[in-house]
Amino acid sequence: MQAFLHAHATHPDWRIALALAAAQLDAQAQAQSGMRRHASSGADTTTTPTLGWVYLTEHYATHSEALLAELQSRWPGVAWVGATGVGVAASGVEYFDDHDGALVLMLAAIPTTQFRVFSGARPLRQFAANTALVHADPATADLPELIRDMAGRTDSGYLFGGLASARASCRHIADTVLTGGLSGVAFSREVAIVSRVTQGCQPVGPTREITAAERNVITELDGRPALDCLLRDVQLEGREPREALPRLRQILVGLSNSPDEMPAASTGAVVRGAFGDDVRVRHLIGLDPGRRGIAIGDVAEPGMRLAFCSRNTEAARRDLVRICAEVREETEPEFTPQLAATPASALPESGPPTSGIAGAVYVSCAGRGGPHFGAPSAELALVRHALGDVPLVGFFAAGEIAHANLYGYTGVLTVFRRLRDTLTG
Repeated sequence: MQAFLHAHATHPDWRIALALAAAQLDAQAQAQSGMRRHASSGADTTTTPTLGWVYLTEHYATHSEALLAELQSRWPGVAWVGATGVGVAASGVEYFDDHDGALVLMLAAIPTTQFRVFSGARPLRQFAANTALVHADPATADLPELIRDMAGRTDSGYLFGGLASARASCRHIADTVLTGGLSGVAFSREVAIVSRVTQGCQPVGPTREITAAERNVITELDGRPALDCLLRDVQLEGREPREALPRLRQILVGLSNSPDEMPAASTGAVVRGAFGDDVRVRHLIGLDPGRRGIAIGDVAEPGMRLAFCSRNTEAARRDLVRICAEVREETEPEFTPQLAATPASALPESGPPTSGIAGAVYVSCAGRGGPHFGAPSAELALVRHALGDVPLVGFFAAGEIAHANLYGYTGVLTVFRRLRDTLTG
């Protein structure tokens, strides 16, 4: 599983963009083949690709069937998975809200016995799945339950991926173009990955316990009216809800079933730390002044932990560099974690030629893309500086998938190891 190739291109005509990307892949394949022949005293040890990723912007969505047919024609025998996104990403570059259209491709030579493409029309059966890459249509009903069910079909319980995103035409791909439901590719234990979640929000108040709730309406936190707690945590105590609305529109909610994943205890103190992987960020969607309650974009249950939060660019940048450092440390034993404290401007442009990473997939929230990190392609430039110039593709999603959870405002970075190892996430 050494041969990962990736390419990216933009053009108003998808055919030309695909031809440009295909030329990049062909050149990389020839270069790898030459290196292998040299290393093996002239014997041709070319590895044939078996699995492909394709992420495309909405401009190409109406042509996705023709585009997939062309991919299948150019690379017969390759299984294809992917999705549409308001933005797509490759190593060091983002095409976000690109009106000309853009696509990114990645090919990998993974034994066909070690992966299985699946969809609603092609259920995952008779395959020992250890983990899975999942794409889904955000309009699908009961999506969190479907994701949890899919995670239960894997030995590790670990999924990674995201929801297709578009202003009008969401598509996901699993050897065919799909709408609705979920699809992806499952991997056996022999395909070793390392995966991390990076959060994009920071708490603005202490961790609280939900003590009374009915579906998505929370009426009590720590035994006090939830709306009063909200106004206190955002320093608007005593204000009328209508007066506080401009500030409250910037507030989100971090939910967790585990107190260990929250950076502060219910003591009134605020710890300016990052959320743990188990925290799901949800929108604050309404207020209930009559019951002094709040409504959130998820089902809340007594006993859950909650912290009000807001998007924070600096915190997101630090956390992204941190998870990249953890991935490098795990895939390269000789790597030192000092990288996590190094400014992005001082990081190397590329990693060592003996990188333990064969290829990578990065799924980021559409709310993090574009200008959020301060400059075009800034988020993916951070990833490349930290990981090295490894083959990487991804997209900007309407929701991110990791473990058995559906996230928001996060990034999910998954790398394929060159050597067999166990999954960590």
